[in-house]
Amino acid sequence: MNQPKMTDVAELAGVSPTTVSRVINRRGYLSEKTINKVEEAMRKLNYRPNTVARQLQSQRTMTIGILVPTVANPFFGELTFKLERYFFNAGFKVLIGNAENDIKKERLYLQQLLARQVDGLVIATHNHQQQIPEYQNANLPIVSVDRYLRSTIPNVSSDNYAGGRLATEELIKRGATHIIHTDSVERFNKRDYLRQQAYQDVMKEYGLEPITYKIDFDSKPALMHQFFNRIFDEHPEADGFFTSNDMDAIQLLQVARQRGVAVPDDIQVIGYDGVPTTTRIVPELSTIVQPLDAMAKTAVSILQKEINGETVTGSHNLPVKLRVSSSLKDKL
Repeated sequence: MNQPKMTDVAELAGVSPTTVSRVINRRGYLSEKTINKVEEAMRKLNYRPNTVARQLQSQRTMTIGILVPTVANPFFGELTFKLERYFFNAGFKVLIGNAENDIKKERLYLQQLLARQVDGLVIATHNHQQQIPEYQNANLPIVSVDRYLRSTIPNVSSDNYAGGRLATEELIKRGATHIIHTDSVERFNKRDYLRQQAYQDVMKEYGLEPITYKIDFDSKPALMHQFFNRIFDEHPEADGFFTSNDMDAIQLLQVARQRGVAVPDDIQVIGYDGVPTTTRIVPELSTIVQPLDAMAKTAVSILQKEINGETVTGSHNLPVKLRVSSSLKDKL
């Protein structure tokens, strides 16, 4: 029995072979009705597109590489989920590298992705890019998420500076005067620490002393426990905390409970991320909510433009909002 051809699909669906090709490759505008007709005809005929021929014709693999620091963190887990969904809907497959903040592991993943000739990369890892030469030599479309790489690589993130200001000003409005900020150890570009910069600027504007404590992003829970206990020991006067991510804020709330420190009566806490998983598990946490869905959608759109030959640069900062919960007092 002869294998069905694209012309057979077109005839059964009542469209042109060009339209069938556009449906298969997800190219150009197509109505949902047309897509459904073509896909139904393909199912009836048991038509399978020749993937190798498509790749040779388009010089594309229709595959995207995604590198994240850890899918165990709710923010990056949900970011990966949303990126995969939007790329899949656009006709791409994804290969995911869980770098675990390990430079050797990230380099190995990157080398494998480049060897597979992916059409583009989404980078959200936390290792310093100067330590990974493959990034400098990779001649393919790249977009970074929540991490600045270099001026020629477009970056998608929440408006970190606005978020830092919003969190710090909110704590002050609710009566906090000894506010401590926690952030990751500085090993990246200064543009990756805009939350910290905003905190420091606001504290100085209000005549308050900024105090920032640093710890590695991927520190184990036991080390985080010691970290926050040390802050409480060294600053018993602290009445407000702004943490640069929600996982740190959750650890802080646990330590506070163990020490008998009441939230929000003794200390008020604002985190940063606000992904649904975290807010469901720890509903009492007030946090700056990143527009995760919009960030993923924007990153996919930018990478598609780059793959299609368009030049896209610059930072794309998306607005944040404050989620108020019981870790904050009522306003004065």
